[in-house]
Amino acid sequence: MDPFVPDEPDNETNTPQRQAAIAIKGTDADHVGAPRGDAAPRIVAKGHGEVAEQILQLAFATGVKVREDADLAEILEAIEIDTEVPLHALAAVAEILSYVYRANDISAGRTPTNP
Repeated sequence: MDPFVPDEPDNETNTPQRQAAIAIKGTDADHVGAPRGDAAPRIVAKGHGEVAEQILQLAFATGVKVREDADLAEILEAIEIDTEVPLHALAAVAEILSYVYRANDISAGRTPTNP
């Protein structure tokens, strides 16, 4: 559950952007490994370059859904690990987590629940 910024040239400066990956743990208590239901989603891992690539490889290898969102990644990069997602980013994160939970339900053969 994890937005990232690909290595693409920045059109304004012609310098490549640094690849980043941010892993977020949701709050849905019905899903394994989720924190308490009253907590906001938390940043559980983040990195750039090789560390970002390792986070993405681990996500792909374990079936974790990955979402690309450069604007959200830029906001979340400033947040410390094991910190709740700030209010100004919560709507975007909630939308992503909702998508991920529905996709996981479909993958597991369950009927997705509507929020």
